[in-house]
Amino acid sequence: MFSALNRDFRAKIKVLRIGDGVFVGINLYQKVWNDHVVRQLDTGQYQVFMALHLIHEVTSPQAFGMLKDKDLRVAFPKRTFATVDHIIPTDNQERPLADDMAEKMIQVLSSATQEYGIEFFAPKSGAQGIVHVVGPELGLTQPGMTICCGDSHTSTHGAFGCISLGIGTSQVRDVLASQTLVMDPLKVRRINVEGTLAIGVTAKDVTLHIIRTLGVNGGVGFAYEYAGSVIDRMSMEERMTVCNMSIEGGARCGYVNPDETTFDYLKDRQRVPVGADYLAAVDRWRSYASDFDADYDDIVDISANDIKPTVTWGVTPGQALSIEERVPDPDGVEGLEKSLINDALNYMQLTANQPIKGTKIDVAFIGSCTNGRLSDFKSVAAVIGGKKVSSNVRAIVVPGSEKVDREARELGLHEVFEAAGFEWRLPGCSMCLAMNPDKLVGDEVCASSSNRNFIGRQGSPTGRTILMSPIMVAAAAIEGYVADAREVFNLEGGEV
Repeated sequence: MFSALNRDFRAKIKVLRIGDGVFVGINLYQKVWNDHVVRQLDTGQYQVFMALHLIHEVTSPQAFGMLKDKDLRVAFPKRTFATVDHIIPTDNQERPLADDMAEKMIQVLSSATQEYGIEFFAPKSGAQGIVHVVGPELGLTQPGMTICCGDSHTSTHGAFGCISLGIGTSQVRDVLASQTLVMDPLKVRRINVEGTLAIGVTAKDVTLHIIRTLGVNGGVGFAYEYAGSVIDRMSMEERMTVCNMSIEGGARCGYVNPDETTFDYLKDRQRVPVGADYLAAVDRWRSYASDFDADYDDIVDISANDIKPTVTWGVTPGQALSIEERVPDPDGVEGLEKSLINDALNYMQLTANQPIKGTKIDVAFIGSCTNGRLSDFKSVAAVIGGKKVSSNVRAIVVPGSEKVDREARELGLHEVFEAAGFEWRLPGCSMCLAMNPDKLVGDEVCASSSNRNFIGRQGSPTGRTILMSPIMVAAAAIEGYVADAREVFNLEGGEV
């Protein structure tokens, strides 16, 4: 279905970077851009063809309304796919939903997709789930694509070697009407993560460490290319976790070059070519990987030895530290940074220089498009047997899709979690954000495997969020406070 774009939408030339008078290789971002750029506009921006458009119930109803106002049709309905995730409850999904607004949003999406001939992964279809989980698991996400969605964490799909962009509602309208997006090209920063991760250190720790190191605005104007031996050894689901949070570091998108891990993951997926067509697709996908001598606007090297289990202490993903550290002291800095630290400490009700370890929690959440996949649940289920959630903690586990839920149940993972005192929920975005019934109350503290710890993100204007990996969430749930999973689960030796 997505084997190649119509040549009318391909660039007529291939841009090569030049250094010292000789041609040098080009990176994946440049290759994908060159294959999808339609033309340069009078404004200086570019019109870029979108190979895949993913939509959900929050940003698309308004966009469909805009189409009706202008009497426009959907240009390429077979390149657009819809699901519901943000507003759907995770305890009871019987229709009509208890929340009238949520029910109306699903009805509008259902009617619009039917009218325009767009495939809709409705609840109980077997394919519903978080948009950034269902795209990859169905094989819709493939290397060399341009992908967009009205959701900031669309960068997740870059794990497959894509330019994958979060867009706003008016841009959703534009893509529905033209299958193109107007944008400026990005610079590319290669982030090499080299070495071997220690036991108990996960992909979530890697991405939190990168954001902490480069800052929440460090990636503005950039696409991030994640590379190095640590990234090379990661599974596709781990790579999705890393790419998912690119936007939290300010990058418009993040990607990993496609390799054998990518191709093995995609083989036999529902929407992936088979037989000879699959082999031809692999050859094409492989060609998108950055050349060995590719040119970059910036290169950053990070050592795996510097990465430890990492959690946030403040109100942005960049306000993070290892489980072994103490929260910062604003007296040690000046200017805006001093004010930001003070504000974050006051909101989080933390004291300068106190250990983050031992911070009491009230809620534990494992799920989201960052960490709601099968491997996330398997990694926790492998260590929690025989342990119990603290009596003062409300702990929930929310699979990222109906497929993840089904596969986890087949493995009996839900029973392992339930025996430990977690509640196993139905698929959805859940406590990642406050657009469904799963919310914090008052100033509750949540240990969360999601991607944002902004003020009010989880539903309460005074609720507090501490981001961490799924295994660290499980450790916090069991102890009743932020804890080191390596100690709680007696993790020893080897590589995770």
